[in-house]
Amino acid sequence: MYSRTVLILLSVSALFVAGCGTAPPADEGGNTTTSQQELTQETTVAESEASLEDAAQRYHEYVIEQSDLLVEDTERFTDAVIAGDVERAKELYAPARLPWERIEPVAGSFGDLDPMIDAREGDVPEDEWTGFHRIEQALWEENTTEGQEKYARQLLEDVKTLREEVEGIELKPADLVTGSVELLNEVSATKITGEEERYSHTDLYAINANVEGSEVAFEAIEPALEQQDPDLASEIEERFEAVYGAFEPYHQGEGWVNYTELNESERRELSQKIDALAEELSQSGKVLGA
Repeated sequence: MYSRTVLILLSVSALFVAGCGTAPPADEGGNTTTSQQELTQETTVAESEASLEDAAQRYHEYVIEQSDLLVEDTERFTDAVIAGDVERAKELYAPARLPWERIEPVAGSFGDLDPMIDAREGDVPEDEWTGFHRIEQALWEENTTEGQEKYARQLLEDVKTLREEVEGIELKPADLVTGSVELLNEVSATKITGEEERYSHTDLYAINANVEGSEVAFEAIEPALEQQDPDLASEIEERFEAVYGAFEPYHQGEGWVNYTELNESERRELSQKIDALAEELSQSGKVLGA
């Protein structure tokens, strides 16, 4: 038989071991007060925030990539202008502008560079008007490059400056959402009318590039959005597909038909598809707190 002393020691040991393994305090229903659901939500939020920071970084890399392409394509275009090759310059005009249109929310944020590169006639005083559209007018309205050499050289210099500027820009996750939505709203409100490319009528190149750029921004934030609201993420994907489907009939070779070939009804359909996309995309900012 155990001695009284041994029994006391065994009892104390048992109590000590039991105390070390005690479960968290429980409520009246027997549930632990430390909610696993709360811990899961906190983890999800932390993962979402990290994903958004990564999204901003990846989109910045895309902006740099497109800025490099803008310099390369603009140089080919301006070389043709300087050489006096009207047909070659016309051929290269719209493709040269695509990288700009894809990153316009960022590219357009650099003070004077935006009007210097992209101002339309009437946006600035006549003696300050430079950039793509100044040359566009000469090519299509006058069918000449005469007098455009200085504008071509200045344009190339300006896009090179833009490339330097985007290197150091700090983008926040909110910039991806707000910039994309604002750009789509601008497309629907003004570009869809045809006033952007009023001489060349290459509007479909620009509008499609705007949508492409918005899609890249969305794809960057999509992993975080899927964690918070997978249904919304899926809906936005469908909206992008609907917009591209609306564009499909107007493909011509590797480019697009002249915008004057679209009637009012066809332009309105494009506008409605883009509006629907912008509305859904704007909801992602609310969900993500961006």
